[in-house]
Amino acid sequence: MHEERVALASEAALVRALGKRSIVLVGMMGAGKSSIGRRLAARLGIPFVDADAEIEAAAGMRIEDIFTQFGETSFRSGETRVIARLLESGPQVLATGGGAFMHPDTRGIISHSGISVWLKADFDVLFRRVRRRNDRPLLKTADPAETLRKLMAERDPIYAQADAIVHSREVPHETIVGEILAALADRLELGSAGNSRRDQPS
Repeated sequence: MHEERVALASEAALVRALGKRSIVLVGMMGAGKSSIGRRLAARLGIPFVDADAEIEAAAGMRIEDIFTQFGETSFRSGETRVIARLLESGPQVLATGGGAFMHPDTRGIISHSGISVWLKADFDVLFRRVRRRNDRPLLKTADPAETLRKLMAERDPIYAQADAIVHSREVPHETIVGEILAALADRLELGSAGNSRRDQPS
């Protein structure tokens, strides 16, 4: 019971330290931004928002269809506008699409109005997850595995500019949530928060 009270106090302190800033999850498709983001938001008692879902609602069509009809450049431009609008309503946990953080304008908006967390996942984990779905427009190629490897090589150095990095892997989501809380507490200079810290042995 004492540990629960300490955790709640730490999480409340973290939300206070955020102010109007949002926690913005970035990373590759399949990294778990939405599923982990929902649990993180629930732990902190703040809203969860999925940028891709908001883009689809604003456009009145699926992202896959936006790519097909208008192309990636048009999609990224709209994505930047939607993320900028969403970040006016912090604090919240905002899950972004895999390519969002690649756009310099979007990175600037996130840096100004949020704290970014890269959910970094290994190739095998990502490919196993994305293979289950057929709604990933950038992977509709003759060799999806090679396409994913190329995307990771291109994007990982940019994702590495995030404020915090947490390793997404095949463990219970609450474990990842605890590590995100610890990373955010470090970033906000609050000391320990959550159930685990990055410097503990795994």
